[in-house]
Amino acid sequence: MRRFSTGHHLLKMTQQSKVAGIRANRAFMGNVPKDVWTLTNEAAHVASENEKNRGRAILNLGQGFFSYSPPKFAIDQVVEALKVPLNNQYSPTRGRPALLTALSNFYSPIYGEPLNANNVTITTGANEGILSCLVGLLNPGDEVIVFEPFFDQYISNIEIPGGKVRYVPLVAPKELSERVTTGDDWKIDWDILNNTINEKTKAVILNTPHNPIGKVFTREELTQLGEICVKNNIYIISDEVYEHLYFGKEFVRIATLSKEIGDLTLTVGSAGKSFAATGWRIGWVVSRNAELLSYASKAHTRICFSSPSPFQEACAHSIEIGLKNGYFKAMREEYKEKFAILTSVFDELGLPYTKPDGTYFVCVDFSKVKIPADYPFPQELNNRAKDFRLSYWLVNELGVVAIPPTEFYIKEHEKAAENLLRFAVCKDNDYLRKSVERLRLLKDYL
Repeated sequence: MRRFSTGHHLLKMTQQSKVAGIRANRAFMGNVPKDVWTLTNEAAHVASENEKNRGRAILNLGQGFFSYSPPKFAIDQVVEALKVPLNNQYSPTRGRPALLTALSNFYSPIYGEPLNANNVTITTGANEGILSCLVGLLNPGDEVIVFEPFFDQYISNIEIPGGKVRYVPLVAPKELSERVTTGDDWKIDWDILNNTINEKTKAVILNTPHNPIGKVFTREELTQLGEICVKNNIYIISDEVYEHLYFGKEFVRIATLSKEIGDLTLTVGSAGKSFAATGWRIGWVVSRNAELLSYASKAHTRICFSSPSPFQEACAHSIEIGLKNGYFKAMREEYKEKFAILTSVFDELGLPYTKPDGTYFVCVDFSKVKIPADYPFPQELNNRAKDFRLSYWLVNELGVVAIPPTEFYIKEHEKAAENLLRFAVCKDNDYLRKSVERLRLLKDYL
């Protein structure tokens, strides 16, 4: 009898649960569409089996993962780190002393003042670093400004702790579909920025070098932004994960422009981008304001406690080695060559793009590419912007994966990027040359 009663009670509870529905975090409820990474990778898998791609490889220039290994000196450091028993156990939540020291030594001359372990927190990748900054700072109802286009993870990172996103556009150049443009042609709308700020504005997220545009913000732009934030007491979360991938004479860091700006700034970095090791999941947050950083550190402790120990040790020594052997400068030269290889086919075909000042991405305008009007697209793309259909068509017809950048816009503004596709050049040069040969087939559709 007891057994029947318990079972009946569980059944009743289950029925009530189905009626009431699950009360989950609002950031994940509702009709949430598939993220662009899932959608694109699923499309690539299906495309690999169609008649056009039979017998040829799918060339993935979409998501920013590398086709080659980290430098040998970095791999050697991982191997050595794994041999030490304590390197395979929990790390201190703020980070291992060796990596904190390496990063303090690296950033001190950049900031023009001595930094120490209290100015750095190690995180499980840069994205967790950004989430930790936001969880540490935000209370429900606080507003965070992001520049559009934005890295899509910013949005959920703001909304999970109860924040509200406010969008400010980077205005695209009017000649985007007519000529090769540069990052400087993409402008902050300062009037919209100033009108967006109110008493609820808690922070602004800056990304430089910028994904997906490839823009490196100028000293003048950063100074103006910093002064606005100081005037309004707004914190700056500066996503600088591509800090070693800039192709001009200098890379200006907003935290270094003045003491007042620096005291409001949390800067996020990434070993994955620096050493072609996105799977290591080592990032960090740096601030000259140790008290401000402490809130991100407390949030990090509650989110994941600590980050992978052997990779922290490997990163610490790899940073030191890389600074001595010229690795970072050589990497920038290699990426200039990679961009030259890939963009050669767009120059040849007359497809305009924004010349990257940094990162390993390039956005290309496909306005001139003519897709048959009756091309069979899957139903799930019906409510997506044109670039999702361009991306689907490209992988099915040419076997090349690209990312549709309207994913980095809100629905109301996506027309600004509906003719663009984002390509990643973090591949070996042979891979890029094969991609060029495949993309050359676009000439039949112009």
